[in-house]
Amino acid sequence: MRFVLVSLVIALTLAGGFSLSQAKPEPCGQSGEWRQPGSDPTLVAGVALLGRMAAQQVVLLGESHDSAADHRWQLHTLAQLHTRQPPGGGVTLGLEMFPRRLQPVLDQWVAGQLSEQEFLVQSEWDKVWGYDARDYLPLFHYARMHRLPMLAVNVEKGLTEAIGKQGWDAVPESSKEGVSRPAPVPADYLASLRQLWGHHPTGNRDDADFKRFVEAQSTWDRAMAQGMAEHLRKSPQTLVVGILGAGHVRFGHGVAHQLRDLGVDRIGSLLTANPADGCKPLQPGLADAVFMVGDPDLDPPRLGVGTEPAAAGVRLTSIAAGSIAEAAGLKKDDVIVEVAGRPASNVQALRNVVQRQVPGTWLPLKVKRGEVELEVVARFPPAQ
Repeated sequence: MRFVLVSLVIALTLAGGFSLSQAKPEPCGQSGEWRQPGSDPTLVAGVALLGRMAAQQVVLLGESHDSAADHRWQLHTLAQLHTRQPPGGGVTLGLEMFPRRLQPVLDQWVAGQLSEQEFLVQSEWDKVWGYDARDYLPLFHYARMHRLPMLAVNVEKGLTEAIGKQGWDAVPESSKEGVSRPAPVPADYLASLRQLWGHHPTGNRDDADFKRFVEAQSTWDRAMAQGMAEHLRKSPQTLVVGILGAGHVRFGHGVAHQLRDLGVDRIGSLLTANPADGCKPLQPGLADAVFMVGDPDLDPPRLGVGTEPAAAGVRLTSIAAGSIAEAAGLKKDDVIVEVAGRPASNVQALRNVVQRQVPGTWLPLKVKRGEVELEVVARFPPAQ
C-alpha cells in the first residue's frame, strides 16, 4: 500500500545519526556482496545463504519502491530461489502492490490472458500503486514465464486509513477484508513506531492517536502476513517470496512478526544497502543478510514520489526522504497540474517528462495545494 509510513520509515532509517558535518563513512564492502548485519558486517557466501533461504516457508525481499537497483536484485534473487526448489516444490510471489480484490487480474496475467498494457490497466496500477511499472514488470514477466502464482496480499488503502482514524474496534468486521486482529507489536517495534509517529503530519498527537496509528500499521503487516500464511496452508510445499517495502521487513518487526503469530516459523528476511553508506546502518538483527547495491548511472531521473490519478492532474501520495521532490518542497497530497508548462494529464505523462530531464536542469511544476496554486521548481542535480 502506498502509505506515507513507507517514506517515513525510509527517512528515519536513512537519518541514523547522519549529519552533513560528519566525515563520509568508509564504504561497507562492494556492490554485489552479501553481508551479515552486525557490529562488523561480515561477508556471506551467496550460494550457502540462498540455499538456506530456499528451505524457508517465506522469504521477504524488502525494497525501496522507487529503486530500480532493488527491483533488479529482487528478480535475480527470485530466480536463484526458484532454481533451488526441490521436486514437488514451487515458488509463489506475495505482492504488496495489489489489494486482494485484484487477485483475478493477477491470475489472468500469469495464465497469459492479458497483454502487458491490459494488465496495467485492469490492475489499476497508477491508481493503486503509482510507482514506475517498468521497475516491476520484469518480476511479473518472470512469474508469467514460469507460471509462478502471484498473490495480491494487500488491502485497500481505505481500511488502514479508517483504522488510523477510528481504531481497530470501531471499524466494522465487514470492512476488514477478512483480516484477523493483529498480534500485539513487540516493545522495540513500538519504540520505532513512536519515533515514526512523531514525524507523522496529521492526528491529534495524543496517546489515543498513537494507539490507532500502531493499529493501522500492524493491520497492514497482518494483512500481508495472513495472505501468505493462508496460501501456505493450501500449498505447504511452496516457498512464498514476499515483494514488499523494506519497512515491513527490517528487524523482523512487521510481516515476519505477524507470520510467526499465524504459525509460520521458517522465515527469511533479505534487504539491500548501498556500500557508500558505510557499515553503521547494518545493525545486528536488521535482516538475515543484506545485498550491497550501488546507484546505477543509467537509472532514469526520478522525482522520488508515489502518485495516483486525480481529477485535475496527479496527486502525490508519498515523498521519499532525500529526493528531488522533497528538496523542491513538494508535499504529500499536492496535486501536480502542470509540468514544464503542459498539463499533467496522467501519471505516465508526468513520468515521461521527468525521465527526459538531464542532470543539472530545472523542471517547473504547477502544483495545487488545497485551494492554492503554487509554482515549484524541481532541480535535478548535476552529474557526478
